[in-house]
Amino acid sequence: MSGAGIPAQSLPLAARAPGKCILFGEHAIVHGRPALLLAIDLFTQVGLREAASLRLNGSAEEAAAHPYLRTAVARLRAPGAPPLEVTVSSRLPKAAGLGSSAAFSSALAAGLLASGGGASRDRLALEAFAIERGAQGVGSPGDTTASVAGGYVAVNGGDGRPLWELSDGDRRWAVRRVRDPGWVWLLAYSRVPRDTATTVRAVTERLARPDGPELLARFGDVATRGIAAVAREDRAEVAALLGENQVLLREVGVSHPRLEALIEAIAPVVEGAKLTGAGAGGSIVALPRPGSEVDAARRIARAGGIAYVVRAAPVGAALIGAAPTAAGAGD
Repeated sequence: MSGAGIPAQSLPLAARAPGKCILFGEHAIVHGRPALLLAIDLFTQVGLREAASLRLNGSAEEAAAHPYLRTAVARLRAPGAPPLEVTVSSRLPKAAGLGSSAAFSSALAAGLLASGGGASRDRLALEAFAIERGAQGVGSPGDTTASVAGGYVAVNGGDGRPLWELSDGDRRWAVRRVRDPGWVWLLAYSRVPRDTATTVRAVTERLARPDGPELLARFGDVATRGIAAVAREDRAEVAALLGENQVLLREVGVSHPRLEALIEAIAPVVEGAKLTGAGAGGSIVALPRPGSEVDAARRIARAGGIAYVVRAAPVGAALIGAAPTAAGAGD
């Protein structure tokens, strides 16, 4: 069982989904290697109602130009069904590596599936991934999986409860639950936007070099150890592995001077830190020393970043007003 599905609900309706943070394994996950992600308690909310024409936050032009919305409607709205007015509000910064597109795709898929008769959570995970892949053209299901599942999830690793499997024909991703240790995390946006698709393609080219297989194996080893360390609540090991993962991300060329400056700024008050997401801008994630969260956030602000103190979101994508299942309780 992978948790409660999305029930049928007539329009108008609203759904929401959390953003995500990749703790270990970004980029390597695209090539089927292990990764560990958590859904963060910053959410995107989507409202759906019938309308005379497809609109996004009141704009037909914005709707027509939005690849995620176009892909979702083409996949999940029945032919001949009335157009939709889609409204979106979000606490997630865009192009920051914190899953804004995954949260939108997951919440939108939940709403469309509910209006079409409901669906299992496995189907929701599949459709959210298809929407994001259709819009970006590259990537893995890690981001949307975390947004759909909530909590901590391991992809192609760990020994927790199985949730679902996804495939693009060439690669396969098996998703498992990882128990939430209850830790507080610090995320910091560098204010340097990044382009996931462009960065993923650049890393793929880098991994095609002769040392690419060795780099992928190192990424996989760090992620495998990281999954196990979180599961046993070993903060010291997790902190050390965050540093190891950052070294690898520098080697594949996706760090950035602004990210390095943020990591340096909080070093005295955190146990470990690394970039999170595609890199080349975007955000970092850090494990603050207990009681140092406010100090770390102030250091980020003084260094020019935007800080978010977060925990794992216990519930993934769900209809607002429905009774969702908390991560770990029903999956």
